[in-house]
Amino acid sequence: MANKKIVVIGTGYVGLPLAIMLARAGHQVIGVDIEENVVNAINEGVLPFAEEDVRKVFQETDVRKNLRGQRVPCEADVFIISVPTPLEDKKRIADLSYVVEGLKSIIPFLRRGNLVIIESTVPPLTCRQVVAPIIEQSGLKVGQDIFLCHCPERILPGDTFKEIVYNDRLIGGVDPRSADMAREVYSSFVEGKLYITDDISAELAKLMENTYRDVNIALANEFAAVADGLGVDIMHAIGLANKHPRVNILQPGIGTGGHCIPKDPWLIKQVDPVNSRLIYTARLINDEIPFKIAAKIRHALREIPSPRIVALGVTYKPDTYDMRNSPALKIIDLLVQDGYQVQPYDPLARNYRWGPIKELARDADCLVALVEHRVIKEELARDEAAIKKAMRHPRILRFYQYPGGA
Repeated sequence: MANKKIVVIGTGYVGLPLAIMLARAGHQVIGVDIEENVVNAINEGVLPFAEEDVRKVFQETDVRKNLRGQRVPCEADVFIISVPTPLEDKKRIADLSYVVEGLKSIIPFLRRGNLVIIESTVPPLTCRQVVAPIIEQSGLKVGQDIFLCHCPERILPGDTFKEIVYNDRLIGGVDPRSADMAREVYSSFVEGKLYITDDISAELAKLMENTYRDVNIALANEFAAVADGLGVDIMHAIGLANKHPRVNILQPGIGTGGHCIPKDPWLIKQVDPVNSRLIYTARLINDEIPFKIAAKIRHALREIPSPRIVALGVTYKPDTYDMRNSPALKIIDLLVQDGYQVQPYDPLARNYRWGPIKELARDADCLVALVEHRVIKEELARDEAAIKKAMRHPRILRFYQYPGGA
């Protein structure tokens, strides 16, 4: 494949790794971001906010030669929109303003034969009802002059390099030629399979992937609530139920977080509220979990006046630095609003000082392990006696541990 000039709009959690891999494949890549510090970091070769494997690839000679950052787009062969699509808090619908602004920014630079790819997660019909009309403000016709495809990202924070290279990808073209052009781009670095489909199917399938997880997590959380009422160890019960060859109940937790799972189910409800009642209920269940965990912590400390709480882990899940939509932070905030003194620590998150747990817990009344990174599990297993000895009240709260395991 001939190398192309590719503009990536948005160089965050998804766009930056994408730009790096495209540059590594030999394309001339321009990463566009409104944040000047991000652009400067790209051009100066310093990415303090990226994962270690991403930083290593970024330092490769071809990447440094082929990738540069800019505040504004320029002419190119391919334009990739990789910006956030947050939820509007009150309406619980997609905020497409970043996508719209990204598209408007490229209109002056569009030329006949260009390919526009939407990687951002969007509600079904967005490519046809929102993206295409904006592109056609340029005077160029989608499917005739400009080609359009939805290729949703599939990245798991914490293992970005492996995910972006080896995961299968969906190539959702508004027409066959658009799909073929996008497949050519992604085949330059993706080792997984590339599945060709239409744009609406790709938009829906992406949402289905995360909604599947959300609904099954909600089921596990409901089982946990029932088990609490019966005095049953839910992890023991799940272990027994999963002995069935066609049952795989997930693990309950302190809530769902990250950029995708708390958001994507709402985008399905947005386009079809009548046929998404189970999806909606699962969202309500999972959104309630931080409140229930905070209540459990308050109950455990009901006899201690003005307790000092040490909270371990603030990211949205174990072994990642990503704090987006973290249920742990929600729990901490709920406790602080109730007047509790809570000191959070995390070995992976930025700006959360870390040290030996037995030192962090000195004179504490309660140690709450909210997010058990591997290092936290290891320290709790190794130093539990010393940790309790250092505390004023030796109370350690951990949630949903498998029997017999730290």
